[in-house]
Amino acid sequence: MKRPLLTIPVLLLLLLASVSCDKDWLKPQPLSFFSPENVFTDKAGYESLLITMRKDLKNENTGTMPNLVMEFAASDLASPWSQLDFYNLTPNTDQYYRFLTMFTQIYGSVKNANVLISRIDDIQWASEAERNAILAEALWHRAYWYYRLVNSYGDVPFINEEIEGAKLDFRSHSRWTILSKIQADLEYAAQWLPVTAGPGVISKGAVGHLLTKVYLANLEFDKAIASATEVINGPYALVTQRFGIDAAKAYRNVIWDLHRSKNFSSSQNTETILASIDRYEAPPGARSAGLYTMRMYNAQWFQPQVLDSQGKPGMVASGPMYDSLGRGNANVRLTGYYQYDIWAYKGQTWRNTQDLRRADINWVDIHELKYNNPASADFGKPLNINFLAAKVDTFKHVYAMPHYIMYNPQDDPGAVPMGGNGDWYIFRLADTYLLRAEAYFWKNQTALAAADINKVRQRANALPIAPAEVTIDFIMNERGRELFAEEPRHSELVRVSYILAKLGTGGYSLTNFSEKNFFFDRVSRYNNTYEKKIQLLGNTANMAPFHVLWPIPSNVITANTQGVINQNAGYDGADRNVPPLTVIE
Repeated sequence: MKRPLLTIPVLLLLLLASVSCDKDWLKPQPLSFFSPENVFTDKAGYESLLITMRKDLKNENTGTMPNLVMEFAASDLASPWSQLDFYNLTPNTDQYYRFLTMFTQIYGSVKNANVLISRIDDIQWASEAERNAILAEALWHRAYWYYRLVNSYGDVPFINEEIEGAKLDFRSHSRWTILSKIQADLEYAAQWLPVTAGPGVISKGAVGHLLTKVYLANLEFDKAIASATEVINGPYALVTQRFGIDAAKAYRNVIWDLHRSKNFSSSQNTETILASIDRYEAPPGARSAGLYTMRMYNAQWFQPQVLDSQGKPGMVASGPMYDSLGRGNANVRLTGYYQYDIWAYKGQTWRNTQDLRRADINWVDIHELKYNNPASADFGKPLNINFLAAKVDTFKHVYAMPHYIMYNPQDDPGAVPMGGNGDWYIFRLADTYLLRAEAYFWKNQTALAAADINKVRQRANALPIAPAEVTIDFIMNERGRELFAEEPRHSELVRVSYILAKLGTGGYSLTNFSEKNFFFDRVSRYNNTYEKKIQLLGNTANMAPFHVLWPIPSNVITANTQGVINQNAGYDGADRNVPPLTVIE
């Protein structure tokens, strides 16, 4: 079966529309060597598109301002220091962070999956199993991205097939309708993908883990328990012993080993379900600019505002500390709650906790920073925050940093230390345990929930919790302690917010979701950036309940002249919304 040349879907071209208003993209383009007709002629052609989809996963975690940065910067555990006022996040502008770009970027990934899904029967396959395994992975990728979309933007258009030609009549689908669709797709995929797969390749475990999240989102808690249990009983185990590249360093610990990017895909790491693959030794087109963890999450400690006792710059961007902490920019400014309060439990604090995830050897605290400017009178002495130029300097220039997560040295010795190439977790078993614990919690089976949480805490040498202590706040705290910079934090908070609203728990409901929700209440409670009204770059920290969901880009809505794509409540254009579709054709 031959198809006309694939033209780029309108949702992907809307970014270009903000730059150019012409209609050139509507003109037919000549067939190229890489057109679908030339690519999808055999199994290898389909596998090449799967490689592109896996690369899309890598792009979530690498380079400047990847999607995962927004997930944490807009959360209870961190703040976006250069965009503190969320009222400046509009359907037309997202300032320094790419909340709008993420929307169109994800639809690009959906497009890749849909091309393969739509063309799966364009060739004769050697067997049904071979065909269905290829199709199953494409369905997984589409489900992964739609899970992110509905937990970042709510109701969005569900595109079920390859778009051929210009399409201007998209309609928003209900978030719940999309969740039901991707649940069915994942249930199909689970039948055809292998139990084990190579690095970066989707396995049955990756399906089960994502399916557990979708079941939770759909309030099908028994199914979530069953799918999580299948993963937990599969070929995985929590890592409890030293391993990998730094195993010989006795002063380190298993938590350090677990977070070395070169260990993520090691055969010794029995915890990895799925990791993105990014290697410096790969060809230039196959590797990213780097993980940028040291840039995005670490403080701007080396800036001239960090003054010594004489009021002169006490820090410089050079030397061992520069190599270790990198050229931090505080794009994800860690909250005091994550740095300190979240570690307090049963009399232990961040200073003396036995939890290895906050062990002194794994963190760089403020008192451990030393003036490294040879010209400073205080060279080699511990940093004194009383000498800082302004009180706000403790917000972006000086704060405690989880070194064990962020440290990823450059393989290129001449590169600026931002955080080099490296694999990154997408799913690992500790997360699966915490997802099952959450499902048990929703069913009021707190003893079983505590047991799963304690499996994760035991590995970290943290004190165990009792069943009576299990709450959704504790579970989200544990996710923060275990999965910082790893899970899509905002998406998970939104997912829980919808569960509570649909259950009608805690005064939450779906009818006033944009006015009262768990996400906003938790951020208000634990992220004191907004309580203190921090001011930077002309922004005063501010957030409202409707910021639980991010805006749909206005150019996506206005270019869709023959249909209606809804805007989220609280943003300009929401008054023109129509009821979302509840059926996917």
